[in-house]
Amino acid sequence: MPEEISFLLLPGFSAIGFMSAVEPLRVANRFRGELYRWRIVSLDGTPVAASNGISINADAAIAEVNDARLLFVVAGFEPLACYTRELAEWLRRLDRAGATLGGIDTGSFVLAEAGLLGGEDNVTVHWEALSAFHERYPSLNASQELFEIGARRITCAGGTASIDMTLDLIGRKHGAALASAVSEQFVVSRIRQRSDHQRMEIAARYGVHNRKLIQVIGVMEQHMEEPLTPDRLAQEIGVTRRQLERLFCASLKDTPTHFYLQLRLARARELLQQTDMSITSICVACGFESPSHFSRTYRARFGASPRSDRQVTGGLVSRNTLISAHAAELSQLRQQ
Repeated sequence: MPEEISFLLLPGFSAIGFMSAVEPLRVANRFRGELYRWRIVSLDGTPVAASNGISINADAAIAEVNDARLLFVVAGFEPLACYTRELAEWLRRLDRAGATLGGIDTGSFVLAEAGLLGGEDNVTVHWEALSAFHERYPSLNASQELFEIGARRITCAGGTASIDMTLDLIGRKHGAALASAVSEQFVVSRIRQRSDHQRMEIAARYGVHNRKLIQVIGVMEQHMEEPLTPDRLAQEIGVTRRQLERLFCASLKDTPTHFYLQLRLARARELLQQTDMSITSICVACGFESPSHFSRTYRARFGASPRSDRQVTGGLVSRNTLISAHAAELSQLRQQ
């Protein structure tokens, strides 16, 4: 019998995350006959619009689906906008009936909100939403892996990582040869493993190659809530403070302290625009000594106070906007 996979599409879902999960199934069927079937589910059974405006027809409403072997929740920029008690209870019923539940892109937020992810589950979400996920569900083990496949929970970062996840599932069930044949149809030269990180490595992101500099930027990214002093940063990578300052000046035309501040402000803006955390909580999470200091520094960096910036964006910006802003920040850092 073909294996049936259900996809719950929430309004504003990631089209590429969804299609990248379905298309490998289609190609596997082309090579081996009907190995898979898929069912599209929406909250009310009507078509669902993705974040790019394209609508997908649904086969059923959640009220009409009483069982599922494997169900993926596919979400986008606002995964909890349509979260309801009815949805949570439906997911819990499927779980009690033995279904394997998964999340694509930010679908993990829905599973976590419904209490369907435990501390023993390894979870991943799109890297852009990772900070918000950590803040909302601090007890869960969230990573930057491309995907996580457990006994009854499967999560994926979305985007093209859905291809890698589905290829992994195909390989486990039907062999590596079929997975490789499917990957070649998408002109994918390498099937990425789950441990491949979502984002470019630090060297590529910042255009730096010095091993010590890459190491210290990684340390900064890991210590946002309680920033380390320049002396401690130097100690972490085995150099003097003066050597650390020379590294930043030579490669980034910046000081360690100022660069670290920009990282923390970027994290603060990410939380501000993607979560409903209070400004005070964001201030603490990003290592600022007081809300007033945070507000002054934020205004100096972005030209608006945290409160007004949240009101202007409505608490949400597109990924393209964030990526463009990130690129602009890097350019400014190099010019300063």
